[in-house]
Amino acid sequence: MNARRELWAWVPACAAGAGLVLLAAGRDWAVLDTGGDPAGGGAEPVPLAGAELAPFLGPVALAALAAVVAVLATRGWPRRAVGAVIALCGAGVAAGVWAGTGQAALARAGVEKLTGPTGVGLFSAEVRWGWPAAAAAGGLVLLAAGAAAVLRGGRWPGMSARYDRREAGPGTAAGPAAGPVTDRALWDALDRGADPTADPAADPAADPDGGRRG
Repeated sequence: MNARRELWAWVPACAAGAGLVLLAAGRDWAVLDTGGDPAGGGAEPVPLAGAELAPFLGPVALAALAAVVAVLATRGWPRRAVGAVIALCGAGVAAGVWAGTGQAALARAGVEKLTGPTGVGLFSAEVRWGWPAAAAAGGLVLLAAGAAAVLRGGRWPGMSARYDRREAGPGTAAGPAAGPVTDRALWDALDRGADPTADPAADPAADPDGGRRG
């Protein structure tokens, strides 16, 4: 796989990882049970969303999406720095899932959601692992994508590469002869009585033989 294809395989993978984290953060991760029987008039189980258990997951995923654009717009060490940020976002998501499904986070969210408005003091919490696992998977994708940008991003093309080629054009000469004319060359041309802005191939004064052959 060449560098351009590698980059354009990386972009959707990284964006998909961030999108999966965003999606999972808005879904229910756990339910709170106050011990009552809903059929007998007791309270219904109360859901807890991922954003309530780990509030920073959404902003971290959005930051990772913005970093995808930054990778396309940069090259060299700035691109590697952005890749490191993406990897840190992925690690932060994984840590957020671990902390958000822990007993401390569940108890804190349960107290905030139940104790104040309802007066319920006792409850149990049950984690529904589908969406937390999806968020963790998205975080791992971001971690791997960030590491790939750090290690291999230096060989990926940037957004300006296509425009640079268009400006150069297919007939542009390469090498030292195509470079800018130096001050010394200008003075030498003036000493010979030649126009330094003219094409040397069309200037007889630029020919050591004075344009004569044979």
